[in-house]
Amino acid sequence: MKASANPAMRRYIRRFIPITVLYLVSIALASAIIPDDAPASALTIAMALLPGLAVLGWLWAMARLLIELDDEYLRMLEVRKFLVATGLTLAITSVWGILELFTQAVPRMAVFYVFPMWCGGLMVGQLANRFGFGDPGPC
Repeated sequence: MKASANPAMRRYIRRFIPITVLYLVSIALASAIIPDDAPASALTIAMALLPGLAVLGWLWAMARLLIELDDEYLRMLEVRKFLVATGLTLAITSVWGILELFTQAVPRMAVFYVFPMWCGGLMVGQLANRFGFGDPGPC
């Protein structure tokens, strides 16, 4: 079944697009307004919370997709994708964190990068679905 043919997937895309726009606009706006190494103020905190709210929106949209998918097989593919992404993210951040702790061989990784890393893991999960089941799922 084509993703656009699934009503749950269409709703997911309708949720995902405005949240993505909010995220991109808020990151661009914060980058333009807040200088590097700015002290914490009401403005910097508010600007930092906007993309954070967008990330919460993405997580909510993904949870709604799982709830609204009425096909158990498609839901299983999405859950499998989320598990692959979570496992990869935990493995990479744990190893990197231990390297940061015990060596000076690697630069510090900002926590900001954990969610984008997880999103990259979703692509790996989709490939695992494609090659493991012959079906990448609804997305």
